[in-house]
Amino acid sequence: MLLKTVIMGNIAANIKGIIHKIKLAAERVGRKEESVELVAVTKTVDVSKIKEAIRAGIKIIGENRVQEAREKFKDIGKEVEWHLIGHLQTNKVKYIFDIFSLIHSVDSLLLSEEIQRRAENKGLETDILIEVNLSGEKTKFGILPEKAINFVKDISRFKNINIMGLMTIPPFSESPEDSRKYFKMLRMLRDDIQKEGIEMKELSMGMSNDFEAAVEEGATMVRIGTAIFGERR
Repeated sequence: MLLKTVIMGNIAANIKGIIHKIKLAAERVGRKEESVELVAVTKTVDVSKIKEAIRAGIKIIGENRVQEAREKFKDIGKEVEWHLIGHLQTNKVKYIFDIFSLIHSVDSLLLSEEIQRRAENKGLETDILIEVNLSGEKTKFGILPEKAINFVKDISRFKNINIMGLMTIPPFSESPEDSRKYFKMLRMLRDDIQKEGIEMKELSMGMSNDFEAAVEEGATMVRIGTAIFGERR
């Protein structure tokens, strides 16, 4: 299995292998490799290993926690693009603007209002994705799919927020095929939203165990940590 074998390799080799698999998955459905961005998930990863990944070609890193990202940003800076992929608390919004170019995890009107307020005060525009909880799991964040269209309409009125697309985290499964239906659902939801006149192109979906299926179903960003850095605490 992928998750067990990556630990034996080095970071550069792991990244090369993942990029190759993304290329093959894209080609299987008539897409170009360049249509998929690799986001290296660096939660709990040492700065030295992150820098090794950057030397191996990583251009985007995804952090789950604002405070951890702030500490790492001191060492790494703008050498790469930073995405926030974890849950964002409203009291942490004030810290995001100097670090992150994209927030993957917006899932409430309250959070959207706080991002808008702070972005407007700074004279900035903020790119976001809407996190959708397609499985309805109570342990996961995200807007429910049946509420997503109205939610997107509500926050599309904010002048300092750009809605770039959708993000989801399927229930974990050993079989990538179990995730495929959720990837299809997210793509179809994105298409339904676009029919309402709200343009969005990004689909952030797929992780170490299922990113190939995600690419085949239309992912434009895959978030991969374990397959690059191995198992972590």
